[in-house]
Amino acid sequence: MTREPIAFYYGAGELERLSRFDKVVLQPDFYSRQELDLLRERGVQTLGYLSLTEDVGPPAPWQREERNPDWGGAFVYTGHPGWVAHVVGQATSAMAGGFSGLFLDTLNIEFNYPEDLPHLLYLIAAIREEAKPDYLLANRGFGLLPQLADLVDGILFESFSARWVDTESYGPWPDDVLEVHAEYAERLLGMDIDVYALDYAEDEELTEFAYRRAHEFGMLCFVTDRVLSKI
Repeated sequence: MTREPIAFYYGAGELERLSRFDKVVLQPDFYSRQELDLLRERGVQTLGYLSLTEDVGPPAPWQREERNPDWGGAFVYTGHPGWVAHVVGQATSAMAGGFSGLFLDTLNIEFNYPEDLPHLLYLIAAIREEAKPDYLLANRGFGLLPQLADLVDGILFESFSARWVDTESYGPWPDDVLEVHAEYAERLLGMDIDVYALDYAEDEELTEFAYRRAHEFGMLCFVTDRVLSKI
């Protein structure tokens, strides 16, 4: 059986389908140790989802007043000692629960909170040191380059070619955005890391466009829906 490189799935179960991939990004709370061990036995590297700059939990001293307008989580003061301890604890728990590695999300804060970038690099280094993941995959984080490439094993370019326009529709990026993304991709491919693309589409034409463009840039690609419910 030919294995596919990577999948992002934020639902539960589907172990047979997930077994087709080399790497899968999953929500830690949705999988038991037994399920993760089964995937490991089948040669699948499981990466637990971890948000580094947004908190969907109850009110806490590290939270900012501002919230993500799309998903509702509170932005955080990334360098707050309580937040660092909280995230490192989540990472350690995920690894103890059977995950092989971690997927680090919400790293693109360079425009809203550039002052937090050094704290974010420290947090990633602390996760690497304390949780000891076999594999760290970062989502974007372009404002952290080139230092980020020394801390992780791979970087994901989310929404490289295609995007969700609203909750009901999908489409390609405009040409000017695609050109900027191409420049970032070329920079990433010059670094000693794995590079992946994650795109959003539902129709066959847009899906094929995303896979074809990722292939042109030497990137491994996965295409899914807005809430990452497809495998």
